[in-house]
Amino acid sequence: MRRSNLIEFIYKLLLLYPTPVVLSYLWNFGSLAGIALAVQIVTGVGLAFWYIPSVELAFSSVEFIMREVAGGWWLRYLHANGASLFFVVVYLHIARGMFYGSYTKPREKVWYSGVVIFILMILTAFLGYVLPWGQMSYWAAMVITSLLSVIPGLGESLLLYVWGGIAIDQPTLTRVYGLHFLLPFVLVALVGLHIVFLHEHGSNNPLGIRSVWGIVFHPYYTYKDLLGLLIAVLVYLFVVVNMPNVLSHSDNYILADPGVTPTHIVPEWYFLPFYGILRSVPDKAGGVSLLALALGALLILPILSKPPVRSGMFRPVFRYGFEVFVLVWLVLGWSGGNPVESPFYEICQTATLLYFVFFLFFNPVLVWIEGRIEVLYGCGLLTAPKRSGVVSYY
Repeated sequence: MRRSNLIEFIYKLLLLYPTPVVLSYLWNFGSLAGIALAVQIVTGVGLAFWYIPSVELAFSSVEFIMREVAGGWWLRYLHANGASLFFVVVYLHIARGMFYGSYTKPREKVWYSGVVIFILMILTAFLGYVLPWGQMSYWAAMVITSLLSVIPGLGESLLLYVWGGIAIDQPTLTRVYGLHFLLPFVLVALVGLHIVFLHEHGSNNPLGIRSVWGIVFHPYYTYKDLLGLLIAVLVYLFVVVNMPNVLSHSDNYILADPGVTPTHIVPEWYFLPFYGILRSVPDKAGGVSLLALALGALLILPILSKPPVRSGMFRPVFRYGFEVFVLVWLVLGWSGGNPVESPFYEICQTATLLYFVFFLFFNPVLVWIEGRIEVLYGCGLLTAPKRSGVVSYY
């Protein structure tokens, strides 16, 4: 009886909950992110059957998977490129939520849980990047973990605990492997909580208004999601089969050598915008502070921005500002992947400044102006166009 009740509850939760009738294909990214996470877990467990978390054997075990295990190359490339697919989908999911105001009341908990999932994704992906124990993996781990040393009082002790000694060695790799295997299952739990929060008040919609009419999620939106999934899978498999290393760094196919520093240390592409923010100041502590603030700005967005009109479709100034923000984000990623020299260093600094201007100045000021305009309309000092309809915002 309990089992049937649980199945019925899950069925109602995932398929029968009421959904706005105007959702576009931009609302596919949530389900795509869940599927991408499932693919990462399945392929990761498969790789764990042959991977050896040893500084002497890790690199060779990856080569063994690629060359000797039947279908091993396929499994490894599915996992490596699946991380890129996961981040593409999540970045688009976040951008859609920012543009259509999905972070506003009463869905703040959905946004908070989503940002926590995103931060945990970054940590999980970084740990996975270290595991092949290639040259770029080793030095990326050296650069990123050394950032812990800037924490006042605890930094040096925490760094020694993470490394398991005075340098990156076997204890470090053991810790990385254990955490990388564990964290995806923590992500699954957080995704479940994220879905529960989402269903508490229902999905937002492109109009940003209270939905009077709704339809059940299945079959109307399951078919829509399946079409989006089909397109994503085709692109994903095309990359895996035809250009599996297009997003990888060639130095990571060289065994890690602590005595040889690469000329240009870069993380995977999906870390590059944050890496650009990190290195936009010469001081390590300042860079870490900016990186923490960049992630914190996402987390506190519902506090910084409470627009009277939720959807960016009806906020023309915000729409142009958001387009500039997207361009700034792309420029941060491009400049973050280039050497720390002129003009890339100056471009990183400018883009970082514009990133924080968007969150800490442009958004709050624009919301304040829009609020004053709404008050003027309410007092009758401004007259709405004759064709404008009356909508109920909440």
